Amino acid sequence: MRALGCCGADPTVPRRPPRRMRGRWVWVGLLGVPLLALYLHLPPPRLSPELLSWRSSGAFFTYKERSIFYRDSAGAVGSSDVVVLLHGFPTSSYDWNKIWEGLTLRFHRVVALDFVGFGFSDKPRPHRYSIFEQASIVEGLLRHLGLHRYGINLVSHDYGDTVAQELLHRYEHNRTGSILIKSLCLSNGGIFPETHRPRLIQKVLKDGGLLAPIITRLMNFFFFSRGLGAVFGPYTQPSQAEYWDMWAAVRTNDGHLVVDSILQYINQRKKHRERWVGALKATSVPLHLIYGPLDPVNPHPEFLQLYKRVLPASTVSVLDDHISHYPQLEDPTGFLNAYLSFIDSF
Repeated sequence: MRALGCCGADPTVPRRPPRRMRGRWVWVGLLGVPLLALYLHLPPPRLSPELLSWRSSGAFFTYKERSIFYRDSAGAVGSSDVVVLLHGFPTSSYDWNKIWEGLTLRFHRVVALDFVGFGFSDKPRPHRYSIFEQASIVEGLLRHLGLHRYGINLVSHDYGDTVAQELLHRYEHNRTGSILIKSLCLSNGGIFPETHRPRLIQKVLKDGGLLAPIITRLMNFFFFSRGLGAVFGPYTQPSQAEYWDMWAAVRTNDGHLVVDSILQYINQRKKHRERWVGALKATSVPLHLIYGPLDPVNPHPEFLQLYKRVLPASTVSVLDDHISHYPQLEDPTGFLNAYLSFIDSF
């Protein structure tokens, strides 16, 4: 016979929760489901006047039935130089807003775009986002603008660095349709997979699985700003309004739902390392690196030591010690001065 507890209950039989507790969980479920449904259907935040101005100053072109946002500003009279700006993950062309005017004083044309899946561009899903596609979109935009025959000065950041490496590979191998590259300036990107340190949430999302669609749907401003703030320096944090602008650009066209698909670029970097690092090693195009040394994603000194060893012909500008992963936003004056010094050097 089974031994009975002090009150005559069989201790081997799981006890059911009290009826009152079960009732509370039912109420939590009844209230939680509609609240979660409401949260998942929240509209994206309104665009600030600054972000609205950025969008209204731009235009759209169509690449393979996808609508791609870009800005194209006429600049210095008497110059024939063109500069094309390639933004990082997970933000948009608006990353360049603080140096835009300074660039128009030096260059004849200043061009930037939102890659597919970013900013105001289309964000299809499901979709196989790739660096190769983004490079082809850049080529398509420059053909659309009639700039594909010009020598292009490329400035890139983060994700944009890898797109620039693919464009450089195509240029060096004379691939039909490739753009003519006059110079390339990289900044704080995962050029070398072995020194790249993605954030924990990026690792989880890029590996897919059941968690990825849940996390992307539950992503909100609080978690977004906390995560992005970790890659800015402690003294160069964006304002609350700037964080909202970044979040609004992500939320446009439900961009938060494609973040996991875009993050496959981390795996692509590893797979195509020889192609993309090889393009930098083999090129005769003037190369420059502008580097925020507090960057936790491409940490100092490992990243910089490897860069200088692999690419000894490249020049380097290291910004102040407190500048981190977004140098063009954290120190726009230092970034612009470093870049224009590079341009004026050849």
